[in-house]
Amino acid sequence: MANLLIEAGNTALKAAWAEGMILGKTFRYQGEKVMEFILSLTEKEKPEVMAVVSAKPVTQEEEQILRGECRHLMILDHLHTDILQRYDLPDYLSYDRAASLLAVRHLFKGKPCIVFDFGTTLTIDITGEDGQYRGGNVSPGCLTRFKSLNRYSKSLPLRNIPSRIAREGNSLDSSIESGVISGIMFEIEGYIRLHPSHVVVFTGGDATYFAKRMKQSLFIVSNLVQVGLALITDDYVEKNIW
Repeated sequence: MANLLIEAGNTALKAAWAEGMILGKTFRYQGEKVMEFILSLTEKEKPEVMAVVSAKPVTQEEEQILRGECRHLMILDHLHTDILQRYDLPDYLSYDRAASLLAVRHLFKGKPCIVFDFGTTLTIDITGEDGQYRGGNVSPGCLTRFKSLNRYSKSLPLRNIPSRIAREGNSLDSSIESGVISGIMFEIEGYIRLHPSHVVVFTGGDATYFAKRMKQSLFIVSNLVQVGLALITDDYVEKNIW
């Protein structure tokens, strides 16, 4: 039986079937009927293990429904930090960040890495050559910055991610666009300069957009969280930890 790996973020849900470490097709959903979407994935095939990492708390009712759709349910949240401790990761990390770090340990073994996750937040995480977590930072993501400018200022319009930006804006709209995008670029480049020997890894919804604007060599791994979830799930199946 295959395993079902689910990452429910702040704005979208990603799910993938996996046979051990081999990932299958990835599904993406953005909407209000999250549980209905998950049930549509398990309608024809019940997973051996369903691993769920969610930005929002999973309710008892939802947990009961999910348990009926699989042989083993693994919920990864702030109430289940024993899994983080098992992998020598601090318990303040969200499980999507933790899964990404485990994936980096696996994909770039023996190399220090700096991981940028471009989502609702922009997270920056550092690992050493030994794979140990060195720490990281969190700042507002790209769309969050645009929305914040609009929300907290009465005079600034809501802008979106532009296809092109000027170095300096020559209108109110272009000034906002250039300010947000350039600010993130300076942020990224600053961290990379601080860690010049590290492998640079981009993931998250806006990863490709910013990768195209980088001069440094880097890796885009769009399914980094799913790789990490596959590692955790495969480990638990192998060791029969339930």
